[in-house]
Amino acid sequence: MAERPGGRNGGRRSVWRRAQTPPAPAAETPSPGPAEPAGPAGVVQAALYRDGVRVSSPAGLAETYRELREETPGMAWIGLARPTAAQLHSLAAEFGLHPLAVEDAMEAHQRPKLERYGDTLFVVLRAARYLDAPEEVDFGELHVFVGPDFVLTVRHGAAPDLSAVRRRMEGSPELLGLGPEAVLYAILDAVVDGYAPVVAGVQNDIDEIETEVFRGDPAVSRRIYELSREMVEFQRATRPLVGMLHGLMAGFAKYETDEELQRYLRDVADHVTHISERVDGFRQALTEILTVNATLVTQQQNAEMRALAEAGFEQNEEVKKISSWAAILFAPTLVGTIYGMNFTHMPELSWTFGYPFAIGLMGVVCVSLYVIFKRRDWL
Repeated sequence: MAERPGGRNGGRRSVWRRAQTPPAPAAETPSPGPAEPAGPAGVVQAALYRDGVRVSSPAGLAETYRELREETPGMAWIGLARPTAAQLHSLAAEFGLHPLAVEDAMEAHQRPKLERYGDTLFVVLRAARYLDAPEEVDFGELHVFVGPDFVLTVRHGAAPDLSAVRRRMEGSPELLGLGPEAVLYAILDAVVDGYAPVVAGVQNDIDEIETEVFRGDPAVSRRIYELSREMVEFQRATRPLVGMLHGLMAGFAKYETDEELQRYLRDVADHVTHISERVDGFRQALTEILTVNATLVTQQQNAEMRALAEAGFEQNEEVKKISSWAAILFAPTLVGTIYGMNFTHMPELSWTFGYPFAIGLMGVVCVSLYVIFKRRDWL
């Protein structure tokens, strides 16, 4: 594919790939020019564009509305991070946003989707980033309103880094000049490209888990479970995007989408399809690893139980030997004890053969017990 405006080619790697950009800041970094400071909830940046060039950086929503009406034709690109209800209602009144879409934008935890309300397109995206220190996947949520002359982004979470998208588009005025749809496709591409470091991080985690499984690490089961849950969340973020992008492509002819943007969108669709397939593969691999780990744990438990059983059997054999010799030695002790009671009337005491009889009785009893225990393999 020929190189796109601004230097972006159609290959797998994109200049917006998060691995090649600084970590996402907590708020969108403004480009040069006045901008309303971003607090816990507020406007990150508002800017007006004409023919792909920034012509104004209003300080607030009211000023943005006024300048947009005056700068005709033009496009407003407003970025918000965790906005207040009052700000969203103000935007809804100004741009005619549908109440259902506004309600969704007020709350996070929406599923990825694409809906059209008249001439306004409402898109929900789930961005992701890989955190190296805890080895976890962090998910953010982005809501995008696209109208004839405006783009509104509502971000819940640190990802994605929309400041990079804004700088990239402002550096390609011929691409930005294609209008709000170009901004939407750039945002889609940034979100999809942001999945690449996550895929690489998860692949590394799976490789480590495989090593831990065969090393017998007892904590690996929990790690497999936690990573499997993250992959379920990752699937929920990526799988709907395939249908969303095909839906946009199906409307090329109806909405007379620019040919350059068509190529742009097809490239994004290729990327998200590839990512979705990788995520499906990760889930399958984790399921198989969990099965192997369960098998290894069962084998280890069986080996331990077998060792315990063998130890118990050997101990039992020793107990039988000790018990047998104790019984044999007890017999002469019993006879000797009886004749050691020194009663006056004991006929055997005055009997000439009393002593040999007692000795013989002891010997007969001991030999008899020895033969019995030997036949029973106790000795």
